[in-house]
Amino acid sequence: MPPTNPETAARFVREQIPANGLFAGLVWRISPLPFPLGAELAKEIESLGRVLLQFYRAVNLLYRKSVDGKQPDWIARWLDLGKPAELIALQRSPAFKNDVPRVIRPDILLTETGISITELDSVPGGIGLTAWLGKTYSNVLPASCRQISNQDQNCRQDADSTLIGGADGMLRGFESIFGDVKTVHIIVSEEAATYRPEMAWLCEQLGSRFTVHDSRFNDFADGDAVYRFFELFDLPNVPNSKKIFELAAEKRIRLTPPPKPVFEEKMLFALLWNRNLHDFWRQELGEGFLARLKKLVPYTWIVDPSPLPPQAVIPELNLTDWQQLKTLSQKERELILKVSGFSEHAWGARGVFLGSDLSQEEWAKAVDDAIQHFEQSPRILQRYHKPALVEAQWFDFAKNEVVPMKGRVRLCPYYFVSGEGDAARPQLGGVLATINPADKKIIHGMTDAVLAPCAKQAGS
Repeated sequence: MPPTNPETAARFVREQIPANGLFAGLVWRISPLPFPLGAELAKEIESLGRVLLQFYRAVNLLYRKSVDGKQPDWIARWLDLGKPAELIALQRSPAFKNDVPRVIRPDILLTETGISITELDSVPGGIGLTAWLGKTYSNVLPASCRQISNQDQNCRQDADSTLIGGADGMLRGFESIFGDVKTVHIIVSEEAATYRPEMAWLCEQLGSRFTVHDSRFNDFADGDAVYRFFELFDLPNVPNSKKIFELAAEKRIRLTPPPKPVFEEKMLFALLWNRNLHDFWRQELGEGFLARLKKLVPYTWIVDPSPLPPQAVIPELNLTDWQQLKTLSQKERELILKVSGFSEHAWGARGVFLGSDLSQEEWAKAVDDAIQHFEQSPRILQRYHKPALVEAQWFDFAKNEVVPMKGRVRLCPYYFVSGEGDAARPQLGGVLATINPADKKIIHGMTDAVLAPCAKQAGS
C-alpha cells in the first residue's frame, strides 16, 4: 500500500535506500514528493534530447572538418589543447569517426528569465540514483501529493501528476543503449568511486547481463559492451583503458562513451556562439534548433590570451585584452569562469568561479590562472543567469515534520540514445532535481541539498 501522508512517504523513501547506499559517504535531504514541473517546461525538456543529439553530431563533424582543413584549424587546435598525442590519435581514428556519447545530460538552471543550459555531461553521475528515485517515488507519488497539495499551495500537485520517465524509464533507457549485446561491463575508476554504489544498484536491477568492475578488470570477450565511467583526463590511473580502447578500435567490443575528449569539453558552447561558425551551425542544426540553443545557452567565451588587433574587441564584453577582465566592477562580474575540461577540476563544483561572489583580488587571481594556463588547461567564461527561487520541502526526521525551503534548482534530464547511425534516437529516462538552499550561488549535490525526481504537474 502506498504511503498515506508526507511522514510515511519520506520514511518509505529513506527505508528504500540500498544497504550500500547510492553515493559513497554522501547523504541528502529527502523530499516527501517529487519536484513539480509545469506542463510547458516538461514538454520542452522532453523535446530537448533531439536538439542536443544533433548538436553532438554537429560538433563531431566540425572537429573532423577542422582536422581535414575544411573548417578553420583553430577549432581543432582549441579542442586539442592539453590532450596527450595518443588520445588525439584515438579521437581522430576512423574506428570512432561517427561515434557520439549515448548518454546526454545537460545541467539546466531554472533562472529568473527562463531555463539556462550551463553545460553538457557525457560521462554523468546520477544515472543509478535517478533510476532509484524513479522506482521509489513511483510508490509514493499519488498519496503524498494529494496530502501536501492540501497543505501548501506553492507546491500544489494532485493524484494525476505523472513522474517523468515513470518507475523504470531510467533503467529501460540505460539498457537500450547497448542494443542486444549479451554482456555489459561498467568500468568505474577510482576517481569516480563515489558513484560506484549507484552503478552497482543499477546492475542489480538490470540482471546478470550487467556487471560493475574497477579499472583493473580485463576479462573482456568479443561481442561484449563496455560503459566507460571514467573521464579521459584520468587515463594514467585507469590501467585497463588501453585494452578497452584497443578492443573497441578493432570493433571487438562496443564502447560508450567513445574515447573522444571533444565531448568532455565545456568550450563547445563558446564555439556555438562564435560568429565565424554561424553558417556551419545553421546548416548542421537548422534554423529552429540553432535559435533554440542560443535561447537556452548563456553566451560563452574561450579565454584565449592571443593578442587582438588594436581595433578589435572581445564580443559582448567590449574588452580589448583579457587582462582587462580583472578590472570589471563587482556588478559587471555576473560571469562564471571555469575549467573547460580534461582536468580533475572540471567536474562537480571544482574549478568554478562566480565573479560577483569574489573579491577583486580573488577574481584577478582566477583570471590570471586562466590566462597563464590556456595552453595546458583552457578556461571558459560564461554569462551568469541567477537561478530563480523555488518552493521546495524536505522531511526533518528528528522533528517529524515537513520543512518548507526556498531554494535554487538544477535540473538534470538523462537522454539515452539507442539505435544505429542516422536512425539513432534519444529517449528521456528521467529528470533529477537538485535543490540547494537559497544562499548557495553555485548549485551542486551537498548534504543540505534536496534530491528528488521530477514529475509533470497535471492541469498546469
